[in-house]
Amino acid sequence: MFQATRRRLALWYTAVTAVLLLLFASGFYGYVRATLVDRIDDTLNHVAEVVMRSLVIEPVNPHREGSALQVNVEASFRRNTEALDDDHIDLEWFDADGVLRWSTFTEPLDIPLHVNRAGETIAVPRHVPMLATPHPPAFSFPPPAVATDRGPDPPLLLRQVTVPVEIGHTRLGYLRVSHPWFEVTKPTRRLMLDLSLGTAAMVGAVAAIGWLLSGLAMEPIRASYQRLKQFTADASHELRTPIALIQTNVQAALADPDPDPQVQRQQFQVVERLTRRLGRLVDDLLFLARQDSGIVQPRRDAVDLEHVLAEVIAEQQAIAQTKELTLIWVPNVTSDPAHPGESTAVRDCIEGDRDQLVRLFTNVISNSVQYTPAGGQVTVTLTPEANHPLGRHLQTALKVTIQDTGIGIPPDALPQVFDRFYRADPARSHSNAAGSGLGLAIAQAIVANHHGQIEITSVPQQGTTVTIWFPFVRSGA
Repeated sequence: MFQATRRRLALWYTAVTAVLLLLFASGFYGYVRATLVDRIDDTLNHVAEVVMRSLVIEPVNPHREGSALQVNVEASFRRNTEALDDDHIDLEWFDADGVLRWSTFTEPLDIPLHVNRAGETIAVPRHVPMLATPHPPAFSFPPPAVATDRGPDPPLLLRQVTVPVEIGHTRLGYLRVSHPWFEVTKPTRRLMLDLSLGTAAMVGAVAAIGWLLSGLAMEPIRASYQRLKQFTADASHELRTPIALIQTNVQAALADPDPDPQVQRQQFQVVERLTRRLGRLVDDLLFLARQDSGIVQPRRDAVDLEHVLAEVIAEQQAIAQTKELTLIWVPNVTSDPAHPGESTAVRDCIEGDRDQLVRLFTNVISNSVQYTPAGGQVTVTLTPEANHPLGRHLQTALKVTIQDTGIGIPPDALPQVFDRFYRADPARSHSNAAGSGLGLAIAQAIVANHHGQIEITSVPQQGTTVTIWFPFVRSGA
């Protein structure tokens, strides 16, 4: 599934990029080609204007007043041919009747005369025989190729501008200026080849990069999917056991035709205890689901951390005494680290949700009490901390430390202690039937909601230390 999704992502990424590159290459090619054509047309029109201004116009009969005018071809065009050589431009002069009178081509072009000032592209068939020109050319194109067994050569392409020459209402003739079309096709073909190769190379590179990026993009999804599968399997396991026990006790109570009230009471007590366990598990799952979705935002009230810790420790004292443990509470002497030891009314306040904080410390302290053997000790301290991991923008943080002398956690299990339903020792699930393996996951979510940080260090058979930092807010009593 992930490989197919990765291939689709890479394919779409490559296809979209290829379309964009093709559009860009096509637009760039069209722009360059149009620019070259416009440049040639401007050159042809400029040459036509220059030649027209240099025409020698004289009367047909100089001795007769009012004689018709004509263009002296010899005097007009001989001096223009040398200047046209460097620009690859050819001239043709036609009289007023459209008859060719002078040309720089080796042979006259067998194409009709068509007045066009904007420029047009003309195809001249090379296999058509041409008449000899009455004037020697200034320069010429390569001579027409002779047809061979392979067939006639492709036609010669020319870009032409044809303008009429008039004085008043008298038309003296037509001037046709030609330029070889290969001056456009040669650079544009080279440009097309370069753009094609460049586009192909870019598409190949984008395909490789798209495959790499799609893999990187799919990795968090893959990891999330694996966590979801594990979470679903663990949740199903946690729910299956109490549900099976409830079903067994109910079936046993219903199957007994003459139930003993004492036995029936014990069965109902088991069902009630399992129901409470299911309720806590559902509450924990609902809390984590809401935190993951971001539906519920934590409150941002000023919370006295010392009062919260004192409340939670008072609740846990009874359990600690039952297990013959010593639960020690070391409150902060002063909330102002700049003046330690001074009597002050400043409270140890943070901004957050009091109910969530109570849940956080209940989970952490109850874990320490649960996994500390009889005769052990659990110490809870609250101190201001200048050297903290919350960032340089925060000068002071409040540090809560819960240290026990319990069984500890193996070093290889420490990275997974915040995973949902994770237990470092499978035996713990039997010794702690009320636990669901979600306590530390919930604690980490609550600490993150309050912009804090939680760390756990442990030495097997010596104890575990949980350290929590919160941003510090000064508040008067």
